[in-house]
Amino acid sequence: MSVQHKELAAGRWNELPFVEQMANIGSEVERAMNWRVKQNLPYSQRAFERSLELVDLTLDHTKESARLKELARVREALVDYFAGENQFQSTEMAWRKYFLAFTYAARRGR
Repeated sequence: MSVQHKELAAGRWNELPFVEQMANIGSEVERAMNWRVKQNLPYSQRAFERSLELVDLTLDHTKESARLKELARVREALVDYFAGENQFQSTEMAWRKYFLAFTYAARRGR
């Protein structure tokens, strides 16, 4: 998988607050779900890969144990939902609700 967010991977990502990082991850997840609904699987796959890249960037620079655990679980559940058998029984609505809280918090903090 090639790096899609080159500028963010170069260090700019670490400058963002955690809630903004999660809101940006949520934006990519939303794109992946929207493209999936439109049955454009190549675009959905690319958005999903970008979301994983952002999760990985966040994981690489997170030191707090609780956040590490949550991020690792989010990554695992995203992979299960988009590329696995959905053993966790995730739903589109559940993902939208989860990331909406971060989007709201990030916007409110501006």
